[in-house]
Amino acid sequence: MIRNSTMSFKRIFHKIFLKGRILFPRVLRFPMLLRVYFPWIIRHPRILPTLARLASGYLHSKRIREEELKRGLKVPPFLIISITSQCNLQCAGCYAAATGTIQKNQGSKSLNLEEWRKIIYEATELGVFGFIIAGGEPFLKHDLLKLSEEFNDRLFLIFTNGTLLKSSDYNRLRRIRNTIVIVSIEGDPETTDRRRGMGVYKKAIATIQKLGRSGVISGISVTIDRQNYKYWMRPENIDALIAKEVHLGFFLEYIPVNDDVALMLKSEEREKFRKTVLNYRETKQIFLIHSPGDEEYMGGCVSAGRGFVHITPTGDLTPCPVSNIATHNLTTSSLRDALKSPLFKLIRENEHLLETEGMPCALFAHPKEVAELVKQVGGYIASDACRNKMI
Repeated sequence: MIRNSTMSFKRIFHKIFLKGRILFPRVLRFPMLLRVYFPWIIRHPRILPTLARLASGYLHSKRIREEELKRGLKVPPFLIISITSQCNLQCAGCYAAATGTIQKNQGSKSLNLEEWRKIIYEATELGVFGFIIAGGEPFLKHDLLKLSEEFNDRLFLIFTNGTLLKSSDYNRLRRIRNTIVIVSIEGDPETTDRRRGMGVYKKAIATIQKLGRSGVISGISVTIDRQNYKYWMRPENIDALIAKEVHLGFFLEYIPVNDDVALMLKSEEREKFRKTVLNYRETKQIFLIHSPGDEEYMGGCVSAGRGFVHITPTGDLTPCPVSNIATHNLTTSSLRDALKSPLFKLIRENEHLLETEGMPCALFAHPKEVAELVKQVGGYIASDACRNKMI
């Protein structure tokens, strides 16, 4: 009886993910997802209707994107939304603060929830499937989860510092099921608290554990630098997270702010770390995404509409969260018109701009060329915080 039920779950799970072929490149698709998440789904079978709905939503959005591309519009499958400019932490080396996404004063007004709802609605009509919610700290946005409740055939990933979730948030997340919560940590308590503030590690881990007990899919996001990359190369540290029901991880290499390159991985360190990530993929029950390492599977950087675009808290449409350059603001332009940006088109067509060239970010590696493109198309810097860096 148990064997028959297991095989039934496996067939359903296979059908959902094989048909869906979610965004990831072929080498990262079904076999790895099945190995990682099949045991979890056996323990949480109520997720199956949501997975079927998401698979259907993905196929529908894919067809729309294909039709739009025939008409000349490149629509990315994912949209990164910096939903608020406010944050309760002051993390060292925060690129969101360096680019002006995070604002300590109230002079820069973030879009309200209804404005974001209208943007997400238009995005779904254009074929966007997934929404990555960042900030600032997303859980400072009142009634944040209303968005994923309304658009329940779309995938939402919320990147949070894990210090502000309330009991009502866990209850809603348990119910809506189309939302994955990604909690930021840096490594051990000392490393995390040094960058994020005293006591943050304890709160973040408590949030991860509570998400696991609530049956909510969760993951971690780590800024990989020279101070913590060896920590994550030790298998026992990955195993400890897997034991807490963490089966998804984002390893994002440190992007220098204020020209501080001391923490950036050296080439030999990056190579060792990359080999470790690839080994974990084959041997651990965790699905890992490594940037910029995985971009080699995707033909280079996936910003500027190749895989995603980014919206600032005030509505500027930028190629990605760390390149705060724009030609359109969504308070005065439709998303359709903004995606036609000549800036995005030029970035996609200049293939060398998509190569990292030993840096953790492709566009960061070509500041002069990018600045020239901004001038060429009459673009602007979305925040004064990075004006001197880009033009």
